[in-house]
Amino acid sequence: TALSEIAGVLNENGIDTEIFQIGSDPIRGCVGCGGCAGKNRCVFQDQVNVALDKAAKADGFIFGSPVHYASAGGANTSFLDRMFFAGKENMVYKPGAAVVSCRRAGSTATLDQLNKYFTISSMPLVGASYWNMVHGNTPEEVLQDKEGLQTMRNLARNMAWLLHCIEAGKKAGISVPQPESGNTTNFIR
Repeated sequence: TALSEIAGVLNENGIDTEIFQIGSDPIRGCVGCGGCAGKNRCVFQDQVNVALDKAAKADGFIFGSPVHYASAGGANTSFLDRMFFAGKENMVYKPGAAVVSCRRAGSTATLDQLNKYFTISSMPLVGASYWNMVHGNTPEEVLQDKEGLQTMRNLARNMAWLLHCIEAGKKAGISVPQPESGNTTNFIR
């Protein structure tokens, strides 16, 4: 419900959208095998690789999650762990936002959890006029959360504005920053 509200406003602002839903098939967790290194593909053949193909062509992302036990759903966490580990280069410098839906509590902890995927991947984080959350136990109840839906629409407007600004910057010859690399610190000696 929240993502559909966002998609409608993005479409009104000239931004094409696609809602990609996981959960119909099992999502394995990352096992840290390193088989994805340099391939932009996960060794496990499932929705993660489908999403990575779509991510390569996307200009920005809004990830939504229900709140389960005061955190993102397990399938979402497994999915995002693998997607960002295997395909981070498809995300870098593309704006991202998280949206959560909960019955009552755990929403801000879930937002914090999801936003970390963006901040570790050099992605501009898009916010709204309040925390990116809606409340309700059913889609019908979410439709009663007027402030939450307003926040979704404001998030969509902010995402559309930032995407248009990035496009204008590219046309003006402004390139993405060149990050430093090579320094790592291991605190266990």
